[in-house]
Amino acid sequence: MKYICINCGYIYDPTLGDPTGGIEPGTAFEDLPEDWTCPLCYVTKDNFDPID
Repeated sequence: MKYICINCGYIYDPTLGDPTGGIEPGTAFEDLPEDWTCPLCYVTKDNFDPID
């Protein structure tokens, strides 16, 4: 499942991960470190909503 940042619209896609943040492809959103932030606007995980 993908997640969208409600602040800037960045979409976290677990099949891509977050290469700039050191997150490997295949990492589920739930498995991201608690201190992970949006790579575009730097808000925390609680500012993301699931999308289909």
